[in-house]
Parts: sequence; structure tokens; C-alpha cells
Amino acid sequence: MSLFLFRHRVRGFRTINIVLGASLLVLAVSVNLAKVIAGHQRSEISQVERDIGKQRARIRLLEAEVAHLEQPERLERLSRAYLDLKPVTATQEASIDSLDQIASAARPTAHPVSTGSLPVP
Repeated sequence: MSLFLFRHRVRGFRTINIVLGASLLVLAVSVNLAKVIAGHQRSEISQVERDIGKQRARIRLLEAEVAHLEQPERLERLSRAYLDLKPVTATQEASIDSLDQIASAARPTAHPVSTGSLPVP
């Protein structure tokens, strides 16, 4: 069989030359196709890396903003200006034993719920 491929001719070309030429053509096309696909993937990877860099910069900016907004001096100034809050005095501090009394005093009194129906407007 292999001797047939080496000796047989089609329009002046050996059959083995035609088979090898076709294989070479298929190989060249597949290599070029793989390079094109790899190029597209490289561009997608670089785009994703740019997006990651932008997101990291945004994260740093937001962390800096949070650090600014959470400054104790700023919060104290705002609480005094808008809520009229003052620092806790020593007389306002509670011990662990007095927490039950504070909790019971802060608990709202229960109002009985009427079972009657509401008037329909």
C-alpha cells in the first residue's frame, strides 16, 4: 500500500506529495486561526486587567473617603451641630448590675390591643 502512494501519480504529481501538501495547508490554516484566537484573548485579558486597575483605584478612593467620613473629630462636630449630642458624662455610665433596671425603664408600657374592627372610611 505504501508503495502505491509513492509511485502513483495524479496529473503529474505523486499522491504522497498531494497528501502532504494538503496536510501542510491544513496545518498552516489551523496555526493562523490559533494565532487569531490567541490575539483576541490577549486583547480581552488586557481589557479585563485595565478594568481591574480602575476598580482598584475606585476602591482606594472609596476607602479614603470612608476614612475621612469616619474621623472621630468630624463625627463629634456633626453630632454637636445637628443632633445636640454631648459626650457621655461619668454620671451617665452604668454598671453591669444596673443594666436590668435601665432595660426595664426603657421598655415601653404595653397597651392593650382592642379586638374590635376598625371603622371603614
